[in-house]
Amino acid sequence: MLLNDNNAGKPEGIHMMIGRRPYAAFGNTSGDQQMLEYTRAGSGTRLAMLVLHDDAEREYAYGPAHGLPDTKVGTFTQALYDEAKKNGWTVISMKNDWKAIFPFESK
Repeated sequence: MLLNDNNAGKPEGIHMMIGRRPYAAFGNTSGDQQMLEYTRAGSGTRLAMLVLHDDAEREYAYGPAHGLPDTKVGTFTQALYDEAKKNGWTVISMKNDWKAIFPFESK
C-alpha cells in the first residue's frame, strides 16, 4: 500500500500527490481531522469544513456526535465536533443546512 488515506495519512498523501498545502479541505469523519488541521496550519485564509450526516430520513445518520448512531462505516465523534467549533471549522448539518440531498428532492 502506497499510503493510508485516513487520519495522519491524509495530509501525507496530499503533500505527496500535490506537494502543497491546500487552501480548503472538506471532510465528514474523524479520519479527516488531521487533513483539516494541516490545511488550517498554512498561512493566509484557509477553509476547513465538516459535513455532519445527521439526517436519517433523507440520507444516513452517523455520529456519535449529538447522540447520533455510532457506526463502523463512518465515525463523527463529539470530540471532533468540539474541536471543529473550537478551531473555527464550519460544520454543515445535512438535516438543517441542506434543502435537498439528492437531485430528485428538488422537484
